Amino acid sequence: MQSLFNIINIPFGYIMRMLSTLFGGNFAAAVFAFTLLINVILIPLNIKSQKSTVQQTRIKPKLDELKKRYGDDRQKYSEAMQKLYQDEGVSMSGGCLPMLIRLLLMLSIYSIILSPLTYMANADSKQVANVTNAISTAMNDLKQSDNEKYTEISNKISWKSSSRGSELSLIKIIHDDPGILEDLLPEKEYAAIESDLAAVVKADRDTNVSYAFLGIDLTETPKFSFDIFHDAQRIWIMPIIAFLAQMFTSALSLITQKKINPDAQNMAGMMLTMPLISLVLGFTFPGGVTFYWACSALISGLIQVGVQNFYGPYKMLSRQRMKELVRECDFETNQLKKAEQEPQNDSAIE
Repeated sequence: MQSLFNIINIPFGYIMRMLSTLFGGNFAAAVFAFTLLINVILIPLNIKSQKSTVQQTRIKPKLDELKKRYGDDRQKYSEAMQKLYQDEGVSMSGGCLPMLIRLLLMLSIYSIILSPLTYMANADSKQVANVTNAISTAMNDLKQSDNEKYTEISNKISWKSSSRGSELSLIKIIHDDPGILEDLLPEKEYAAIESDLAAVVKADRDTNVSYAFLGIDLTETPKFSFDIFHDAQRIWIMPIIAFLAQMFTSALSLITQKKINPDAQNMAGMMLTMPLISLVLGFTFPGGVTFYWACSALISGLIQVGVQNFYGPYKMLSRQRMKELVRECDFETNQLKKAEQEPQNDSAIE
């Protein structure tokens, strides 16, 4: 599975690095530009998915009729449904492929955001893994043996495991205080990774990427506290921005859906729950991840609203029905012209 993602991640990482260079080494600008680029490329897939939805809407009355006719006989209903789809020229899985492609690309971008050393700085993944695993092991051992020192170091490096962005955490250490690793790791363990660490540091410096966004360090992970007056951190802004971005696009989407689907208000609870989940999870990931969530929510949300406004099911059905009526009118007009010409032809024969 990882090799499959690497087929996409490696060229995507190269593009991210080019965009970062284009914007003066700014990581945040590269993430925004790349997210915008991918979402624009995906517009045809969004339209195709919307058209598939239209076809499903078009045959829905016939499907409802089949349900009434066959009742609980699932086998006959399934056979009749397949025949209906075939007769109407509608694919039963027409909307699935665009969704799968979109999901694959979004997961790829997500992994690049989490692993900029590997995919943007072209650092050796094994060397990066050796360093991050050594730090994780040392942090776990320290937590069990000396909780006070663990808390002190944890506050300085805000370390996260590999599943939560250890590369971003490692970048923070490299940029802020690489010497802290000599204090954290036992001498033998530090010596074992020293050459790997040096190679990773060199790769990061050669790339020369800045992870700051409006004075906020996107490699930092928020530490939530209810004492917001004393413990508030600037990095808290990132999960809040991600929450607000998703709330905004969810509200826009809900308004658009209500225009074309009266039952859309029943989805309001679920659509408003997702931003809250993002807010909670945002306090467990580095700021770079939540910044990507915010960019993705805004860009993909606005594009989707635009697609729905122009390619909404009822608008597309109306346009399709208009085309059918035009064809019918043209046919009737041609028939009338033929009928008018027939008496003249008969007179000419006489």
